[in-house]
Amino acid sequence: MKAPHLYDSLRRFCLGAFSVFHTEDLPFAFEEHAPSFYEYRPLVKGFVEGQAERLRSRRDVQEALDDLAREPAAALYSDAYRTILVPLLVRVAEGCGGFDWDDAAYDRAYAETEALLFGEGHMYGAIAPLVGISCGSTIELGDGLRVRPSVTGEFSTLWPESAGLLPRDFGREVDRHCVLELERSLPEGTEDVPDAPGELADAVTAVRLATAAPVAAGPVLFERLDWQPFGIRPVLPIAATPPPGEPSRLDPFRSQVATRLIPQLALADADAHLGDALDRWELSLFQDDPFRGEQLRHALDAALGEGDGVWAAAMRAAALLNETDAEQFRTPTPDVMRRTLVAMLEHGDRAALLRELDGKLLGSRAQDANVPARIAL
Repeated sequence: MKAPHLYDSLRRFCLGAFSVFHTEDLPFAFEEHAPSFYEYRPLVKGFVEGQAERLRSRRDVQEALDDLAREPAAALYSDAYRTILVPLLVRVAEGCGGFDWDDAAYDRAYAETEALLFGEGHMYGAIAPLVGISCGSTIELGDGLRVRPSVTGEFSTLWPESAGLLPRDFGREVDRHCVLELERSLPEGTEDVPDAPGELADAVTAVRLATAAPVAAGPVLFERLDWQPFGIRPVLPIAATPPPGEPSRLDPFRSQVATRLIPQLALADADAHLGDALDRWELSLFQDDPFRGEQLRHALDAALGEGDGVWAAAMRAAALLNETDAEQFRTPTPDVMRRTLVAMLEHGDRAALLRELDGKLLGSRAQDANVPARIAL
C-alpha cells in the first residue's frame, strides 16, 4: 500500500455510500445462460453512476477529495469525484454484488485504484465520431492520431450518456461510421492531459485539405484515462460543423497527404498570414456567394499577396500549381484555394516559397534571401 491515508479516506467514502444505498432497490438483469439455468445480475454500475450526485455534499466525500487533492499522483484528474471516487465505488459494489459490505472486495478495488494512480505513467485516449468520410480499415495519421471504423457499443459501454451526443444516424450510414481517435502515453508525473480538442480540430482541417470531403468531428469528444471514462469535452465549432458537399473516402494516398499536413499546420502559429489564409478558406466552406468569393480572395491575398494585391497572389498561385491561366485564381474557388494551401504547407517555408515563385515568374533563378524578387506590376 503506497498511500495509507487514501486507503482510509476512500474507505470511509465507500462505507458512507453503502449506508445511503443499502435500502435502495437495486435493479437486476434477468439472463439465461443455458436451459434451466438463469441468473439475476445486479446492475450496479448504471445505478451508482446515476445516483452519484446524491453523495457529493457528504462530508466523507469532501474529505476523500481533499486527500486526493494533496496527492501529486492524482493531479492529472481534474474531476476526481467522477474519475476516481465513483469508479472505485462501482468496483466495490460489483465485488460485493450489491451494497452488503465486504472488506475483501474493498481491498481488491482499492488496490486497482492505487495501481492506476501510482503506475508508471498513464494511457490517454480521446475519441470523436467522424462524419462526411468513410474508410475500410484503420488509417494512421501520425503521433497517436488515427481514423478507423467505429466499433458497436464503444461509446455506450464507457459513456452511457453518449446516446444523445452522437451525430444523427451515426453508425447507420456509410459516411457516418468512422471515428477520429487520439491515443497518447503520458509519463509518470504528468499533470495535464493533451489538448484533444485542438489536435482533433487540426486533424479535421488536414483531412478537409487532403480530400475536399465535408468532414466534421463531434459535436463532442469522449476522453478516457487508463481505459476508464475521464471526461466529455466539446469539439471546436469549426471542426464540429459539417460543411456542405458530397461524402468521400479516405484512401491510402490522400491519408498520406493528411498525415504530412497535420504537423505543418503548426506553421500558422508563427505566420499570421498563413493562419489567416487557412481560417478564411475553412470559413468559406460554410458560406455562399458573394460572401464566399470575398472570403477566398482575402485568403489568397493573405497567403501569396505579400502586399502586392490579389493580382500578384493569383500569378504566384498559378505558378505554384503549374497552371497557365492565372485569371481563374483572381476569383478562386474553394478547391483552387485548397490546392494552393496544400502546396504551400507541403513546401513549409512561405517566405522562401514567395521568392522561388517570383523568380519563376520573372524567368530567373531565385534571388538572394536578403533581396527577394518582386513581380513587376
